[in-house]
Amino acid sequence: MDIQKTLGSLRRFFSSGKTLSAEYRLNALANLEKAIRAREEEILAALARDLGKSRTEGYMTELGMVYSELSYMRRHVKKLMRPVRAKTPTAQLPAKSFSLPCPYGTALIVSPWNYPFQLTMVPLVDCIAAGNCALVKPSASAAETAKIIGTILKEAFPPEYVSVAEGDRKENADLFRQKYDVVFFTGGKETGRRVAQCAAENLTPAVLELGGKSPCIVAEDADIRLSARRIAFGKLLNSGQTCVAPDYVLVHPKIRADFVRALEEETVRMYGENPLSSPDYPKMINRRQFDRVIRLIDPSKVVFGGGYDENSLKIMPTVLENVSFEDEVMREEIFGPVLPVLEAETLEDVKSAIARNPSPLALYWFGKDKKAAMRAVREISFGGGCLNDTVMHLATHELGFGGVGESGTGAYHGARGFFAFSHVKSILDKSLKLDLPYRYAPFSAAKEKVIRKNMK
Repeated sequence: MDIQKTLGSLRRFFSSGKTLSAEYRLNALANLEKAIRAREEEILAALARDLGKSRTEGYMTELGMVYSELSYMRRHVKKLMRPVRAKTPTAQLPAKSFSLPCPYGTALIVSPWNYPFQLTMVPLVDCIAAGNCALVKPSASAAETAKIIGTILKEAFPPEYVSVAEGDRKENADLFRQKYDVVFFTGGKETGRRVAQCAAENLTPAVLELGGKSPCIVAEDADIRLSARRIAFGKLLNSGQTCVAPDYVLVHPKIRADFVRALEEETVRMYGENPLSSPDYPKMINRRQFDRVIRLIDPSKVVFGGGYDENSLKIMPTVLENVSFEDEVMREEIFGPVLPVLEAETLEDVKSAIARNPSPLALYWFGKDKKAAMRAVREISFGGGCLNDTVMHLATHELGFGGVGESGTGAYHGARGFFAFSHVKSILDKSLKLDLPYRYAPFSAAKEKVIRKNMK
């Protein structure tokens, strides 16, 4: 790909003004949905080849999320585009004030390999709804899904409107050096830092969706069985390769043994005694990620699980105990089906533990005491999360999804996604019927008195 030529084509198309109307955006979203639905079976098959996802998990965590975002934007885009009235200060009267969301222009969207379809298409839906053109870079690590994404986008859009970039890290580095009007990146922290540096050099706004060690807190008054079930669900989706997966559990000492036992039983309930043979249990994306996660498992600390199959790249759901924050498994985001369980008795213990890996992308609190839960929500820095559940906050369109600090910047999904790709212009519409003289020189004591009165 000639990146400069492609960007020039995208910029010219945006400058034509075609993407500014609601009708054009709605038609583009309809074309995208039509192209996706026509190749639904191919998408699910690609996800199975890349990540071993079952049809149900592939639909629930990838296709269904995209359809939901498309549906939301098609219902709301006209409303989101409207000017929003604001109060006008007395000193500015007679006038009207309003804000108007406008597209940035040309966007770069770079997606990861763990949810390769969803995390490409959802930001693209938001980008199109906001009226931008886009250069889309799917992950080369999920090669089969990247291939079908390229086919779909070429069928749905002219290349001067939405274009697809292919390649691996070298191509990514070339892409990041270019100037865009907005950059949307989902991936790891180290690459995120490079993206932020390149964006800063070009004074380009950037949305960074990164990750971190997301904790589960299981309080003494938690429903042990339901907590274990929902934590196992969130942890084992996509075999733990989820940016908001529970990374470790901080459980009250009095219920630790019961919780760990329930966790094992709920894992068996979902994937059977031998998850490695379950058609519902995904695999690691590649050998590099498989080997990395295997290195994090200390056999002396395994409570259950710990097995793996090198041929299928599957790692059994594995729970570790007697883990310390000095262990390698607690020094990096796990991104696999390994769950350390540690003890924490008080909120101060919880806060101290989380502070070792600051600003996680998600936090999950399990317990019946809402006051204690809300203290944790207010006093701990994290991107978003759930009370008495895991991961499901990102499936709620009325809630923005994003990180804070090292887990990212900016948010998307629903209206937040529309505004992630929009610059909101502030407009003062001043009347021509009256022009108050006190702001103009030469000044006097009388003019100053009026100014002071109106600018309290």
